[in-house]
Amino acid sequence: MSARILVVEDEEKLARFIELELMHEGYEVEKAFDGRSALALALEEDFDLILLDVMLPQLNGMEVLRRLQQEKKVPVILLTARDAVMDKVAGLDAGAVDYITKPFAIEELLARIRVAMKLSGMQKLAREAEKAAALAKESAPEEGVMTWEALRFDEKRRRVTYAGQEIELSNREFLMLGTLLQNRDIVLSRETLLEKVCGYDYYGETNIVDVYVRHLRAKIDESFGVKMIQTVRGAGYVIRSEY
Repeated sequence: MSARILVVEDEEKLARFIELELMHEGYEVEKAFDGRSALALALEEDFDLILLDVMLPQLNGMEVLRRLQQEKKVPVILLTARDAVMDKVAGLDAGAVDYITKPFAIEELLARIRVAMKLSGMQKLAREAEKAAALAKESAPEEGVMTWEALRFDEKRRRVTYAGQEIELSNREFLMLGTLLQNRDIVLSRETLLEKVCGYDYYGETNIVDVYVRHLRAKIDESFGVKMIQTVRGAGYVIRSEY
């Protein structure tokens, strides 16, 4: 797809000459002859670059550039007959990527356009990479944090919440819940849970596991109307990814 360039120039013969040269280079070209129509066109449509004359009727090029920069990020090359350094500095400070003084050789203008388009493409890629990195960071799970539906299990802070509401758990209830969440979709036997929660040197009855499960169900399942911890008859307990 060809790059689109908007030529804003009140001298219609010069605008037509630039248009023909750009079309010969394979660009798609739109023209505007005054500041107001140029600004409206630039805001309504998407252009890859704008060639903007400074001395324009209705709205001068510097004001067009200022207003455009508030709405869109599009590379702008200023065209002007004024060669004062302060004019160039003002244009660049306002957001223009380049500044070329009339009269100019068309070869120089085409070269500056190529440089501006290349720089714009690189900046666009950089912005997209930054956005992708930010999204990846947002979506990446926090270290030590597990979730299930609206439940959030924060191992580091030893904190459990459901929809932002704090759930008070004893140390063993916390270990039990963490073990089940860590082994989601895996049925854990009472013996396995007992070892994880009470340690290998515990010699009590495995029905202590049922007690902790009842406590967790009372504090989570019954309190929030969910079915988090499921019983697999004859096998043990499990938390499914979906229920």
